Amino acid sequence: MNILVAVISVVFAAAALVALYRIVVGPSILDRAVAADVLLTLVMCVLGAEMAINHHTRTLPVLLIIAAVGVFGSISIARWVARRDGDNNG
Repeated sequence: MNILVAVISVVFAAAALVALYRIVVGPSILDRAVAADVLLTLVMCVLGAEMAINHHTRTLPVLLIIAAVGVFGSISIARWVARRDGDNNG
């Protein structure tokens, strides 16, 4: 079981580093938004895996808050980009 937890931790850490790299490098705001969504999803997966490994549901409210923040963040960025593109075309 400990080896499995170590492998899962390494995979999640590598994915988080790749997402952080994309957030920093970009090049566009949409690339950064997708990377931020991926990072939030990774955090949710880590919390879910921790709940499954330790057999509890104490962090379930945190998962719900992270999911809401991710959805509202994606919607606001999509609206901002659509509004900005509409100004450039008209």
